[in-house]
Amino acid sequence: MKAKDVRDMDSGKILKTINELKQELFNLRFQGAANKLENPARCRLVKKDIARMKTVLRERELGLNG
Repeated sequence: MKAKDVRDMDSGKILKTINELKQELFNLRFQGAANKLENPARCRLVKKDIARMKTVLRERELGLNG
């Protein structure tokens, strides 16, 4: 997901998506521990998406336009 797409979302939807991604990350880590992970790169992508969304929320909190 691109930062522009995240900025177009409202804060409630971003928070909901963050929770969903955290759940997905938990499941991916569990699969990795059980050696059943099909796409190891997905963990990194999910973590980056979470960070991107948290960054946009923080920008809004500080009142930054960006």
